[in-house]
Amino acid sequence: MKIEKHIIVSDEDSLVALDCLADHTGLAKSRIKDAMSKGAVWFKRGKQTKRLRRAKTDLRPGDQLSVYYDEDILRIKPVNIECLFDSPDYSVWFKPAGILAQGTEWGDHLSLLKIAQQYKGAREELFVVHRLDREASGLMILAHTRRAAGMLSELFSNHKIEKHYRIEVSGDIRPFYQEHGDKIEQPLDDKEAVTFFSPVKFEDYTQTSVVDVRLVTGRKHQIRRHFAAIGFPVVGDPRYGDNNKNREGLKLKAVSLTFDCPIFKEQKHFSV
Repeated sequence: MKIEKHIIVSDEDSLVALDCLADHTGLAKSRIKDAMSKGAVWFKRGKQTKRLRRAKTDLRPGDQLSVYYDEDILRIKPVNIECLFDSPDYSVWFKPAGILAQGTEWGDHLSLLKIAQQYKGAREELFVVHRLDREASGLMILAHTRRAAGMLSELFSNHKIEKHYRIEVSGDIRPFYQEHGDKIEQPLDDKEAVTFFSPVKFEDYTQTSVVDVRLVTGRKHQIRRHFAAIGFPVVGDPRYGDNNKNREGLKLKAVSLTFDCPIFKEQKHFSV
């Protein structure tokens, strides 16, 4: 069952969220509560929009409720994730492939942010300070305070965090590397984009190359787009790889983060 419903609360509606949603969707209240707990119900009042998790929230005429109910998504159980470092200010996690950082309108119970929050048992909000593609795996930092989020986001924005990735691409990239050097410098979305790389090995049996990558900038899908542009798409990339499918998924992993920590006043290095 899949339902997408947007409700403008009127004078005739029940002014309790759970009752109003049950009247308009026909869903059992137990299902609505489950969808709320998993982040699939949204509440808008004025300019503020947020996920609605409290069933007995009082409503006013003019409020808007949105339900994104997908039984298949809500039935999925969250995976276990590994915390590599934890402090009062931020933590470092290994995000498995297929996990979103923040979730979508259809729910957030499968997102790194929500899983990490439940793992920590934290009532306070956690903050994502950088991106990693859903299909990719690897290291991600979550901030625990707004202050830490601002400081860490600034490091990423100013390219002061050294980010290394390990990828597998189609073809033998060694001749290209020898002829063109270790830098791909092609603008993406009309913005500067720079990627450094070095071949690790070539697998003759699979005709693929394992490559170490260092990002200077952090444009959307930068690694995937840059390597596809030079003719060596990342293995398992269905979007930029010209049907370059792989049963093991996208061969892209964020393997290390190094930076001068503005909070602890020392260099931090995290790797997998």
